[in-house]
Amino acid sequence: MQNNPSKDPLHGMTLQKILEILVDYYGFDTLAELIKIKCFTNDPSIKSSLTFLRKTDWARKKVEELYIKTLPKLNK
Repeated sequence: MQNNPSKDPLHGMTLQKILEILVDYYGFDTLAELIKIKCFTNDPSIKSSLTFLRKTDWARKKVEELYIKTLPKLNK
């Protein structure tokens, strides 16, 4: 039996790790332009953003989608 790695780019990624990667790559200013949510515009931090994203499914989905779109840029 083979152990095939998951093809899901989110497999094994925590929301915190995804957010840290996006903040490192874009910064909160650009994230706020790409995803219009207050946790990225009003006194942004990883901690406050995680609190909001964990409670708000639609916002978390947008962050995950941006991460998936950003992956090819990260791998260069």
